[in-house]
Amino acid sequence: MKMKLEKPKISRRKVRPVKAKKDKWFLRLYIAGQTQRSITAFNNLKLICEEQLKGKYSLEVIDLLKNPKLARDNQILAVPTLVRKLPLPVRNIIGDFSNTESVLVGLDLIEHRMQYQM
Repeated sequence: MKMKLEKPKISRRKVRPVKAKKDKWFLRLYIAGQTQRSITAFNNLKLICEEQLKGKYSLEVIDLLKNPKLARDNQILAVPTLVRKLPLPVRNIIGDFSNTESVLVGLDLIEHRMQYQM
């Protein structure tokens, strides 16, 4: 019995620009103190926002060490966490935001590019 080998399907989608250039983006970054990870996350996020959303975003930084009740109220389980409040739908991204493409996909600024599908 012979088996037929199939090549993986490759899907390449074009990167689409910011979906609504007129929209105001409201972002909230949750951190836990002035740690190196928090500073790195803030700096990476600031660079991404300035490149992609210049003049169209508002970034609020919330230190959970100063107000720990907000972690429970906003269901923050890990830090740093970025919450996109506007435009809807609300989205959460966790990490230091060093992978720019993942952040852009998470914010829905570009489409997810599937490399291989089986």
